[in-house]
Amino acid sequence: IMVSVMLALVHGYASISQRGNQVVSGVAINFLAAGLTVLLGQAWFSQGGRTPALSPATRFESLTLPFADTLANVPVLGPIYANLISGHNILVYASFAAVPLTWWIIFRTRFGLRLRAVGENPSAADTAGLSVTLLRYRATIICGILCGFSGAYLSVAQGAGFIKDMSAGKGFIALAALIFAKWKPVNAMFTCLLFGFLDALAIRLQGQEIPGIGEVPVQVFQALPYVLTVVLLAGFIGRAIPPKASGIPYVKERT
Repeated sequence: IMVSVMLALVHGYASISQRGNQVVSGVAINFLAAGLTVLLGQAWFSQGGRTPALSPATRFESLTLPFADTLANVPVLGPIYANLISGHNILVYASFAAVPLTWWIIFRTRFGLRLRAVGENPSAADTAGLSVTLLRYRATIICGILCGFSGAYLSVAQGAGFIKDMSAGKGFIALAALIFAKWKPVNAMFTCLLFGFLDALAIRLQGQEIPGIGEVPVQVFQALPYVLTVVLLAGFIGRAIPPKASGIPYVKERT
C-alpha cells in the first residue's frame, strides 16, 4: 500500500503539479512498475523475479461465516450462503463493504461534494475557496491506497507471492468496469461481478467442447468483458459521460 501511494504521488506530481497528460503518466508508471518489480524480485530473492511462496499462516485465508456448515443442506439458500457468500478472505468482504462506504462519502459528505466539484468544474470550486490541487492529490492518494489493497489481494490472498504480470490486465478491466458503470460505485460493483463471472466461465470452459460449437479458445471468453462493454455502451446503455474536467489539468486563472 505504501509503495502504491508513492507511485500515486508520482502520478499526481506529473499530472497535477506539472499538468502532464494523465494517460502518458499512467502508462509510463505502469511500464516502470512492471519492470522494476521483476528486477527487485530477482535482486532480492534470485528466483527469476518472483518471491518465495508464503506459508498459509502468513496469507489471508478463507473465512467460514457463522452457520455456513449448518445451513449448507437447506434447499437453494443454503448452498448459496455456504458456497457462494461464505468461504472468502477478509479482503473480499472489505471490498464489498467499501462500495456503500464509497457511495456515502462521494454523495453524502462535504468531502465528496468538493471532490465531485473539482472533477466537474474546478474553476467554480476554486472560486469558492477550495484548493483544487490539494483535493486532487487527496483523491490520488485514496486511489493509491485502494490499488495497494488490490495488489495485496493478488499477492497474499488469491496467490502466495508475487509473480511477473500477475495482474494479467485486471487494471484495464477495472477501467472498462468504470466506464460501463458510468462512474457509479454500486453499478461498478455489479459490473465487476459480471466481469468476474466471465473470467470464471473462461476458466471453467477451458478445453471443453460446447455442443454444436466445439472447443472454444479461452481467449474468446477473456475478451468478452471488453466486447460486452463496447456493445452495451453503444447499443443499450448509451453514452458514458465522465466528469467534465476528468483528466484535464487545472490552470488557475489570474486576474
